[in-house]
Amino acid sequence: MAPTTGDLQLTSPGAVEHTDDLEDVRLLDSYDTNDVIHDETKRIQVRITGMTCAACSNSVETALRSVNGVTEASVALLQNKADVVFNPSLVKDDDIKNAIEDAGFEAEILQDSGPAAVGGSAAVVVGQFTIGGMTCAACVNSVEGILRNLNGVKRAVVALATSLGEVEYDPNVISKDDIVAAIEDAGFEGSFVQSNGQDRIVLGVGSVYSLVDAKVLEGMLSDIKGVRQFRFDPVLNELDVVFDPEVISSRSLVDGIQLGSNGKFRLHVRNPYARMGSKDGSETSTMFRLFISSLFLSIPLFFIGVICPHIPSVYSLLLWRCGPFLMGDWLKWALVSVIQFVIGKRFYIAAGRALRNGSTNMDVLVALGTTASYVYSVCALLYGALAGFWSPTYFETSAMLITFVLLGKYLECLAKGKTSDAIKKLVELTPPTALLVVKDKGGRAIEEREIDSLLVQPGDTLKVLPGTKIPADGIVTWGSSYVNESMVTGESIPVSKEVNASVIGGTINMLGVLHIQATKVGSDTVLSQIISLVETAQMSKAPIQKFADYVASIFVPTVVVLSLLTLLCWYIAGALGAYPENWLPENGNHFVFALMFSISVVVIACPCALGLATPTAVMVATGVGANNGVLIKGGDSLERAQMVKYVIFDKTGTLTQGKSTVTAAKVFTGMERGQFLTLVASAEASSEHPLGKAILQYAHHFHFFDECSPTSGTKSDAGDFKSGWLYDVSDFSALPGRGVQCFIDGKRILVGNRKLLEENGIDISTEVENFVVELEESAKTGILVAYDDVLTGVLGIADPLKREASVVVEGLRKMGVVPVMVTGDNWRTAQAVAKEVGIEDVRAEVMPAGKADVVRSFQKDGSIVAMVGDGINDSPALAAADVGMAIGAGTDVAIEAANYVLMRDNLEDVITAIDLSKKTFFRIRLNYVFAMAYNVVAIPVAAGVLFPSLGIQLPPWVAGACMAMSSVSVVCSSLLLRRYKKPKLTTILEIVVN
Repeated sequence: MAPTTGDLQLTSPGAVEHTDDLEDVRLLDSYDTNDVIHDETKRIQVRITGMTCAACSNSVETALRSVNGVTEASVALLQNKADVVFNPSLVKDDDIKNAIEDAGFEAEILQDSGPAAVGGSAAVVVGQFTIGGMTCAACVNSVEGILRNLNGVKRAVVALATSLGEVEYDPNVISKDDIVAAIEDAGFEGSFVQSNGQDRIVLGVGSVYSLVDAKVLEGMLSDIKGVRQFRFDPVLNELDVVFDPEVISSRSLVDGIQLGSNGKFRLHVRNPYARMGSKDGSETSTMFRLFISSLFLSIPLFFIGVICPHIPSVYSLLLWRCGPFLMGDWLKWALVSVIQFVIGKRFYIAAGRALRNGSTNMDVLVALGTTASYVYSVCALLYGALAGFWSPTYFETSAMLITFVLLGKYLECLAKGKTSDAIKKLVELTPPTALLVVKDKGGRAIEEREIDSLLVQPGDTLKVLPGTKIPADGIVTWGSSYVNESMVTGESIPVSKEVNASVIGGTINMLGVLHIQATKVGSDTVLSQIISLVETAQMSKAPIQKFADYVASIFVPTVVVLSLLTLLCWYIAGALGAYPENWLPENGNHFVFALMFSISVVVIACPCALGLATPTAVMVATGVGANNGVLIKGGDSLERAQMVKYVIFDKTGTLTQGKSTVTAAKVFTGMERGQFLTLVASAEASSEHPLGKAILQYAHHFHFFDECSPTSGTKSDAGDFKSGWLYDVSDFSALPGRGVQCFIDGKRILVGNRKLLEENGIDISTEVENFVVELEESAKTGILVAYDDVLTGVLGIADPLKREASVVVEGLRKMGVVPVMVTGDNWRTAQAVAKEVGIEDVRAEVMPAGKADVVRSFQKDGSIVAMVGDGINDSPALAAADVGMAIGAGTDVAIEAANYVLMRDNLEDVITAIDLSKKTFFRIRLNYVFAMAYNVVAIPVAAGVLFPSLGIQLPPWVAGACMAMSSVSVVCSSLLLRRYKKPKLTTILEIVVN
């Protein structure tokens, strides 16, 4: 029989043997394998056949470490692989192979194992892994502990709500496959998603129908220069390729395969986030299938116990004795056995791995409760057959318990899926294809072709039709249109785009046709960085989560102890005659009566609700924030923001529009106005300061009466003004906090504030001082100019306040937050601006580095301080603040210093960020109150505390239903945050709108 493609594994071209490994390979590694590292040590990987258990792997490790010259040896049982580091001057590859074979196993040196430096300086890789099978905070703690203890792992964070783990590791010490193996060794399902250290692409492949097609694909990949390793999954029709980007690009790789097959193989790039979403959907489908199967088998049990006794003809068949048992008992035993050990197998597997790792979780409780009920029922049947005394059985208890737990898991999967909608929506913003404009050497367009948008490269010219999405970040090179950026920045008004304007990938072109040149693609785009920020926030843990982790670590053992105490108390009480015999079930005894209470205690307790209380709320909040243009970097940021006492605003570009314009220009010497402006513009042409750009544009407009907006102030605009009319400048230097100085025709020119001129001994006359004071008292900045050590003139520059500034300041004050303004400007200008906006506490003439000191001064009494800045000059203060908010960062969202990124250039989002944080932590506290109250109330009721007085007894299956619903209710509570609406300033300010 011909072999199938199911077992086909494709590997690196030119490899001696085929292997199913796909190791990470560093960008500049040689293709030659098993290199000597540092001339002293060498690393190889060995495939081992014949290992069946941990004892085998320990045996191999012992054998390897006993070889003289071997410095490190680790064996992965599930991967059947050993990683060995040794001194090649003392031991050879064959010696290692012989040592393994002498231990009784087969060994094979892997020729495609890449070199790895021992103690080298390779960059640390941050990898993302999916982790299946986690049910509560105890599972998370277990996985995190295992990952952090791995050699080579620097950091590991696991999120229950997203079933994701983020691991920072050294690829020279440990590979991604080793991490996956560690996860699987712990009893969970693990798979690699992506990392920042990969030159890797995953492609969906169509038209691979047979082994012959797969062999053709393998041959083509082997012939493509730059392809390092590859693996084809015939089940998913996925091709996983590692390549050298210095040799071949991802698009050239795809084109090479498609052209080489004459179009037979249809390829498309698999988005890693979309692949993760499909796995989430698969888990939900699995839970639904298990629930339906359990329900389908439980219905006959309900009919046997409730309906059939009222139908004599059917009931007589159930009472027919078949061997030692009644037919009804046989049927119940058979149905429940399938539910218990086939459908409910996952609970035993999960409980086993938890116990193996020295932890306990929800699955342990479910396995204990259902097993106790099932084992008792079987023993009751066997005892009845032997002794003739028939006790009641509780098979239906196990069946109903498993059914309700699976229903809860299914509903929980649905709810958790809803919490990750923000990332799904962001991923969907990327269009599937892009229209590439192919040009000849002369730059003329010769054709247009459609390509996968994930294959766009920097420098590509893309055609964007009206009504379609822009596939990548770029610059408009031809055409004009309006672009809807609301899905990224939250700004609803379409933005005009002309030539040289920047565009953001994922936004929608409204009207005209545009040609754009791609500048940022892949993980560098604004959209990808937004996704990364949201994902990082959802992976993070708020400090309050530590409480849940601690409770989870002691919860299950405590419940098991309480269950045993319940059993003993009721049994001893019955044996001593402390309660009447009529409390016992029919044909029951004291042990059975006590056992039902004990099982109810086990199954009603729910640590899942505690574990989900914080992460689900944080996930929903980050998604809601992203939809409103507020990107939150973590749960700890949310926790601090809801306690903010002071909000410190930078002035320029934060409270003001950041669009400086020259409103006055006065010359105090006999110099002509035009010459004066040309001198100042020449000095400021090399400056990057916004005020310098405003001066340059004003001077250009004065001379040429151009139509350029004097408020654009972009770097490209400034570059257009610098030719043909400016003086030659030498020895230019920027003086932070003071201004600039340079030399023109050998004469020094100074442009800046009073401090600059005073430091250089230049007198400021009373006339000049009065003019500058007048400017400053009208909230304008006075710029003094000295030429050849003589004060020549003054420029007045205004930066209008944002229209919402004063209302937002008043709104913060109404919320109990104290607003503060900090600026490098002079005191008079600062006071004038502060008075206009309504801020009483002002810190002026502060250098950029000194803003961080201002933040720290407010933190001395333990107050939580937020800093709002433009994310560029204010980064030290943003980092020093408890909550850093970078505002107006729509094209630069990767601001490391900030905790919040406010995509819109609107101060109202400061209030939104604080309000959302408060609403989120109110929901988290509510979740904890509910989860704790549920367990505090439910466990005593299940133990029978109310039975003597009120006769209330919870059967185990009812307890199971309550447990299943508790975790679902917490998730649904968090989902209510999706209804969050941004606060209206009119409401905050108590303004009545007629």
